[in-house]
Amino acid sequence: MMKKVLITAVVLLATLYGIWQLSSARSFQLFGGLIHRVNTNEKVIALTFDDGPSKRYTDQVLAILAAEQVTATFFVTGKETKQNLFQARQLLAAGHQLGNHSYSHPRMLLMSPAAVASEIEQTDAAIRSAGYQGDILFRPPYGKKLLVLPWYLAEHNRLTIMWDLEPETDPKLASGAQAMAAYVINNAKPGSIVLLHVMYQSRQASREALPVIIEGLKQKGYRFVTVSELLASGP
Repeated sequence: MMKKVLITAVVLLATLYGIWQLSSARSFQLFGGLIHRVNTNEKVIALTFDDGPSKRYTDQVLAILAAEQVTATFFVTGKETKQNLFQARQLLAAGHQLGNHSYSHPRMLLMSPAAVASEIEQTDAAIRSAGYQGDILFRPPYGKKLLVLPWYLAEHNRLTIMWDLEPETDPKLASGAQAMAAYVINNAKPGSIVLLHVMYQSRQASREALPVIIEGLKQKGYRFVTVSELLASGP
């Protein structure tokens, strides 16, 4: 009896671990299209930023990008976009792309279809109210997706945009701007999508890494594009 209980527990834990891994996979989901990197021979790369916009740091980030003449994609939350509509319009005025990163940034794993729709559609509305007119790409909070979220996106012919370079997840890299920058520069490939968070006080290292990343990739011959432009460059 004890052996059967133990086996059942191991199987259950293995199943839960597998589901958790699936929900976090960068390059796979059960329904619809997912992009974590574009297969291209062009030396193009997309800088993407999650969360925000914020009153305190939007100007600083825009100044860095403007100085380097780089365009990027900002996956914003609906709540922060509504609260900071002026900053969202600043991003658009500077030529950057806005994407949908949910309304309140929940882990969208066990949500009902109605809740998923509300999170996405409220954010779409906030982005449109800022004046954005292009296709609105979607990136799940924390990169988490399982059943309902991919199904909703597939039903609405929308891609899930992930990434292949995220230096902030490694504690050995995240505390130092130079370490983060070196990781991105050394591991970038044509068609890579870089994820950074730059809109909060706790992300000073990421903001400091940003110009170093841009300069290092330019020296290697890379050109920076929005995610939509990156998608258009692929097969």
